Amino acid sequence: MAQGLSVSNSTDLSTGLSTGSPTGSTVGKSSTNTPKPWPKVRSRRLTPPKTGAPPKIDVQIRPSAPRAPSSPQSPAAPGAPQALGTTASADLQDWYWNAVPHDLFGAGPERFSAALAGLSHASAATLSKPTFQMVTDLANAYGRDLLMYSIGTDVSPALALAVISVESAGKTDALSGAGAQGLMQLIPATAARFGVSDASDPAQNIRGGITYLDWLLKEFKGDVILALAGYNAGENAVKDNKGVPPYSETRTYVPKVLAAWQVARGLCVTPPDLYSDGCVFATQALRSAK
Repeated sequence: MAQGLSVSNSTDLSTGLSTGSPTGSTVGKSSTNTPKPWPKVRSRRLTPPKTGAPPKIDVQIRPSAPRAPSSPQSPAAPGAPQALGTTASADLQDWYWNAVPHDLFGAGPERFSAALAGLSHASAATLSKPTFQMVTDLANAYGRDLLMYSIGTDVSPALALAVISVESAGKTDALSGAGAQGLMQLIPATAARFGVSDASDPAQNIRGGITYLDWLLKEFKGDVILALAGYNAGENAVKDNKGVPPYSETRTYVPKVLAAWQVARGLCVTPPDLYSDGCVFATQALRSAK
């Protein structure tokens, strides 16, 4: 710091004047104590050493031991969800899963409110919703099947529509690296399990997807968070991890579907409050009125 330093008894090298305390100052007076002039310094140009001449400076560098090679990481199995933190969606996972309970032992339908409330802390940078136009187009195209196959289940047509918007964006020929097919992305084993012979057929795919989602809701005591996690990663992954598994894909998937639900429910004549509430899409009501 420049403040608080003592300057007494110092010497100004450029003038040879003593500075500091005024006592004994020799400014403006001749003195026998005048310092000797600085010695002359002559510059000298150095030339490169002659060939074969020994070096004039011996510089020694202590070699460091080479670093041990790191252990190679095992590649993830094809189609397996990635572990937490391996994608750019870590921010989304951090704020959401720190606020929303997701263990297996506390499963229940009451978590739905907490799951939706957790979305209020999201920003457009961390959580993208499907566009209103895209969801409207999907409701126009598949609203009838969504309503028909959700009757008698705990799956609202709006929830199934939200799953479609995230899973395939409405592409009937969508095919994932794990072999999941169609609108609701059914893997072959799941399709066969729920009687879907042609996963590329929209009606069959919707029926199979809703039936599977309804089964998951019952399996996990009406907990929509665990049901959606099971839909993405498989019910055994949820059971083995005693809750939502620590897969980056799954932990991003669940809040994205719930955000899409908020868009989809707005298309219903009477917006549902619960994931199990019925929904008649406004476009269907207009068609019926004609």
